[in-house]
Amino acid sequence: MAVNAAELFSDRARGFRASEIRELLKLVDSPEIISLAGGMPDDRFFPLDRMTEASTFALKEYGNKALQYGSTEGIKKLRVLLMDRMEKEGVRGLDLDNVIISTASQQGLSLVAQVFINPGDTVIVEEPSYLGALQACVSMQAEFCSVPLDQDGMQMDVLEDKLKELQKAHIRPKFLYTVPNFHNPAGVTMCLERRKKLLELAERYGFLIVEDDPYGEIRFEGEPLPSLLALGGLEHVIGLRTFSKISFPGLRLGWIVAREDVMNKIIVGKQAADLCSPALTQYIAYEFINRGWMDEYLEVVRREYPKKKDAMIEALKMYFPSSATWTDPQGGLFVWAKTPEGIDTQAMFTEAISKKVAYVVGVAFYPRRDDNSHMRLNFSAVDPEHITEGVHRLGDLLKSKL
Repeated sequence: MAVNAAELFSDRARGFRASEIRELLKLVDSPEIISLAGGMPDDRFFPLDRMTEASTFALKEYGNKALQYGSTEGIKKLRVLLMDRMEKEGVRGLDLDNVIISTASQQGLSLVAQVFINPGDTVIVEEPSYLGALQACVSMQAEFCSVPLDQDGMQMDVLEDKLKELQKAHIRPKFLYTVPNFHNPAGVTMCLERRKKLLELAERYGFLIVEDDPYGEIRFEGEPLPSLLALGGLEHVIGLRTFSKISFPGLRLGWIVAREDVMNKIIVGKQAADLCSPALTQYIAYEFINRGWMDEYLEVVRREYPKKKDAMIEALKMYFPSSATWTDPQGGLFVWAKTPEGIDTQAMFTEAISKKVAYVVGVAFYPRRDDNSHMRLNFSAVDPEHITEGVHRLGDLLKSKL
């Protein structure tokens, strides 16, 4: 008789919940369905010829090193290159010990959660918040203190009130997690005034900020804002970046930026997780960036994605009920839509699939799963014609429920 593994699971594992996005994507893997559910780049813009050249060169130039184990911290020349890119963004005072390569930014989230969270510890998150970050914290049995977003990002007056409440209860949050640029799922960007206020509150109340910035280089409207890392430095901010949104998810590479005492713990955690990220993809990434091809690719993305976003906004205006609302992002991949009162996007999902269109249910992005009135719509991976048709189908379905 097989051992009943369920009797042996840890308390932590019993709390694991599958990613709703991943589960939904299994359902919509059909050419007949217009999927506005993904969170991925448009692979039609991938420069395959240049990636082939970079890959071939990496194997010829670095040979056995590219196929061997590497250091936990990552390939030195890639880390130096990333430091240089970040310095051009305004991040000062970095040295090699402050930057390591991760197996995409999801590993960064997981490692930060492991390093800081004991069961029952409090983490401050935006509401809504990126599902992958919530999962990483839930896996460490965190408690959440959530702060609502508006068009200018996390509401600092609400955050300050909640920090006072936590202080009265003798609760010190371990860190605050934020996606300040073109938020996932909400699409909004934290304004400069609030970025400065957040750093002031972190100093006053003694918590770290985890700045997750997958989309910062995909700004196609408005003026760039300095990152929290540039404004606050390593003393207050841990930075998470990824290649998955600004280039190719298949590389499975990201990087973590942190001060040395924090990084020392992250490195030990990474050694236990996977020893090191793949050397081959690191060398390929280095060649692709160093030759200027990353910047050329990003120019294409910044030129093409606004066309998709504009198609989605125009379709929402044309086909969604007049009482629906949505965000209008200046970059990134997502529009966040609110349905008319009384319409449950989770309950409606199977009907949407029957109409051959898909989205991500908003409830997945709330720590307490207490909002059923939103949907996340992705414009980056779909062409404008199908975006328009997909929104049309969703709009007809919403109107049928009024």
